[in-house]
Amino acid sequence: QVHLVESGGGSVQSGGSLRLSCAASGYTESEYCMAWFRQAPGKEREGVAGVHSLGRTLYADSVKHRATISLDRAKKTLYLQMNGLKPEDTAMYYCAARSCATWVSLTLRLADWTDYWGQGTQVTVSS
Repeated sequence: QVHLVESGGGSVQSGGSLRLSCAASGYTESEYCMAWFRQAPGKEREGVAGVHSLGRTLYADSVKHRATISLDRAKKTLYLQMNGLKPEDTAMYYCAARSCATWVSLTLRLADWTDYWGQGTQVTVSS
């Protein structure tokens, strides 16, 4: 059973930075992809950034140039470094994982990430 646990959220002022972490356990295969999603109150969950087992990364336009996703496979930990935070970045941030042994593409479509989800970590950015 795969278990994902996010941490690193908190309250920061506009322009600040945060580093989110997602520790994965129970994963036995090597070909897996991971991603960060977020959901603000009253809004749909949206993709923020993803990383493929082949090394490709993908970012939502809203965070491009402000966010960096990285995966430490030895530690089985996913990170999201976010700089220049804005009030509109306020949301619950979720970690997701899926097998990508037969998945060549990398998308941030919610429908493509149905395998495993964490419980989320809250990020609040004040102006």
